[in-house]
Amino acid sequence: MGDILVGTCSWTDKALVGSGWYPVGRRDAEGRLRYYAERFPVVEVDSSYYALPGERNSRLWAERTPDGFVFDVKAFSLLTGHPTRAAVMPHGLPADARDPGVLDEVWALFTQGVAPLRQAGRLGGVLFQFPPWFRPGARAEAFLEDSARRTEGWPLAVEFRHPAWWREERAEATRALLARYGMAAVAVDMTQELPSSIPPVTPVTSPRLAVVRFHGRSAAWGTGSKEDRFRHGYGEAELVGWLPRLRALAERVERVHVLFNNCCGDAAVRAAESMTRLLGSRGSAPPARARTASSGA
Repeated sequence: MGDILVGTCSWTDKALVGSGWYPVGRRDAEGRLRYYAERFPVVEVDSSYYALPGERNSRLWAERTPDGFVFDVKAFSLLTGHPTRAAVMPHGLPADARDPGVLDEVWALFTQGVAPLRQAGRLGGVLFQFPPWFRPGARAEAFLEDSARRTEGWPLAVEFRHPAWWREERAEATRALLARYGMAAVAVDMTQELPSSIPPVTPVTSPRLAVVRFHGRSAAWGTGSKEDRFRHGYGEAELVGWLPRLRALAERVERVHVLFNNCCGDAAVRAAESMTRLLGSRGSAPPARARTASSGA
């Protein structure tokens, strides 16, 4: 039976910092991360989507967290086909993913940036979150193949934002595609009332890792401000409904990462605390490690 690690999709979100969740004296960069890591065993780095991660920051993150703590690092926007601001491109490179030279250099810098986490055994996974226009087809499959080649040996997770990938008639082909490259499929919890809604399927495509991201159930998904899109406080009944699926995933993989992305105030950390309690906390520190174990363990 695998571990179920529960955390959130950011520990530096302005709304979280302003919510009062971090106590006085623990609100600087080092204090926040240490405080968070005392309570949860995993966190997602979302800043790496907006700007390439740096080796110094990665080294500090590893130094400031306890053994067993892991970081899921979101791939830089250019590496997943999202629009990228010229201002965040290194060395004055154009924000053009179609240029092989640009892509090679950005990949090299991303690899360097996460190297301290890999070397310290703290890289829980690299998240490829693809845009809504990334549809099934030959071009998308070639993109995935290239990404897998560049990250051979890394723990990878893929979140599709186009619902066609997981519709009933396509789901098995998608599962087989990700399994071919050892990429973990990301399951999502979100509102199911929109044409763009991703079905809450939980396929297993890697023996190492499964990831579930809870985006909240706001009907403003895809529109409005960030606060509108992610404003949702999970009730206990909504979380309890996921327990059988999370435990079923843990029966089949080494680790399940459960990450709350409803980053509006302290909603994500409160949901993560509740999910940890519902799963039952066992085993060694960090205390929020929820281990589902066979009898006698």
